[in-house]
Amino acid sequence: MTVAPASSEPIDGLWAVVPAGGAGTRLWPLSRSSSPKFLRDLTGTGRSLLQGTHDRLAPLVQDRFLVVTGRAHRDAVAAQLPEVDGAAIVAEPSARDSMAAIGLAAAMLELRDPDAVMGSFAADHVIADPAAFGEAVRTASAAARDGWLVTLGIEPTFASSAFGYVHLGDDLDGHPGAHAVVEFVEKPSVDVAEGYLATGRYRWNAGMFVVRPTVLLDLLAESDPAFAAALRAIAADPATLDTAWAALPKIALDHAVAEPAAAAGRVVVVPASIGWDDIGDFDSLATLLEDHDTASVTVLGDASLVQVSAATGLVVPAGGKMVAVVGLDDVVVVDTPDALLVTTRAKAQDVKAIVAALKDAGRVDLT
Repeated sequence: MTVAPASSEPIDGLWAVVPAGGAGTRLWPLSRSSSPKFLRDLTGTGRSLLQGTHDRLAPLVQDRFLVVTGRAHRDAVAAQLPEVDGAAIVAEPSARDSMAAIGLAAAMLELRDPDAVMGSFAADHVIADPAAFGEAVRTASAAARDGWLVTLGIEPTFASSAFGYVHLGDDLDGHPGAHAVVEFVEKPSVDVAEGYLATGRYRWNAGMFVVRPTVLLDLLAESDPAFAAALRAIAADPATLDTAWAALPKIALDHAVAEPAAAAGRVVVVPASIGWDDIGDFDSLATLLEDHDTASVTVLGDASLVQVSAATGLVVPAGGKMVAVVGLDDVVVVDTPDALLVTTRAKAQDVKAIVAALKDAGRVDLT
């Protein structure tokens, strides 16, 4: 009889919490508030980013999923994930940032399975090496069982100013592959990031956390006992969700729990080289999709709708019409039925300003 390798076996007691939120404004007009990037197939695989996240986690957790999304997207999430029990798709009344969403999932799991470990993994990330990801989660889960708040630290591939960083400390006794966290660092300048990479002691902070639900809520209670109590109260009586939700603080888990817990020496990091990308803008998407052996235009969608001459960049012909690009380098063209974006890869981060301007002009129909 052939014994399956450990990496293919589910992790006992691990639940996957999948926050599915955000509008992906830097990917406008492809990503909209009504159809955000986690619901889109941005990799050409035929599966949305949300479905890809489920596919990656299912071997580790089987059917132990909680997906937290906005009310406006609940039906679309359920349609894309028929494998997930409808009761496991939690619809938040409004966006209150990641602490409220993940904290509510933790409070629900605390009641349902007191011995559980939960891993929070965003719905809109891409991971090229699911086997390495699984091993990192396995290592993180073992440390989390011992009461640590654990984050996965992504091996940096360049000195990015778009990501926060995790500073690695000493090895964690009893848990090979895990390290103490010295501190979380906000997005630095490129020069500072280059210094980080030179030390070999920094990893990108991808916002992936593995922890026992009670540990997470108790850490939150140390700085904001009312917040933790409110989440536990909602989990105990879901009928109070609508009335209690709007009063919850709007804060990220990183700021509410991870940073103060790291300062207190209670956070560890598992360094992971997993081919991670958050597809934060069209430059990132182009890099993910491009053929590095050729300098040409990458097409996401129907290539028969694109004509190219002496040009490089990314073209998304989602509007159904022919798109011709001539003599332009590193161009980004995104054509949709009601909006057209033309920019450069270098200015891809600035696309979110267009969305803000449209909202200010009252054109919410386009956002």
